[in-house]
Amino acid sequence: MVTISRETIDETERRLLRVTAEAKLLVYPGTFAFLEFPLGDFPAAARADALALVRDEQVWSQLVPSIDEAEELFGLFRFHFPAGADNSGFVGWLASRLKQRFGTGVFVTCGQNRRDGGIFDYWGVPAALAPEIIAEVERMVGKP
Repeated sequence: MVTISRETIDETERRLLRVTAEAKLLVYPGTFAFLEFPLGDFPAAARADALALVRDEQVWSQLVPSIDEAEELFGLFRFHFPAGADNSGFVGWLASRLKQRFGTGVFVTCGQNRRDGGIFDYWGVPAALAPEIIAEVERMVGKP
């Protein structure tokens, strides 16, 4: 459930730092890319190792492991939040922090797993910056 929070910028910062420290972080090895296929090719073209499938009016796009340097490659990590955690505003907050610190944007793809806290987020960052960004995110969640 989306939480509506009325708070100051400082209160938001403290809340989201606490929520980040409570989140489960999973860092995926290797690199990932988005591969597209026509709508009519679904479901046969969907790969079993796809972490996400999204579509528009023309194509399906699947997020899959890839080392193909002809594709735009991303490092990937995922957050699972505890059930009931008020993580409202988290995506914009963390994306802004990473932009300020590393000069790059991110992509975020969300899903839901009710048995494991609810909403989870896949975060993609440029492969060239992934080690630095992931080290910063690990620091924020208190991983050594």
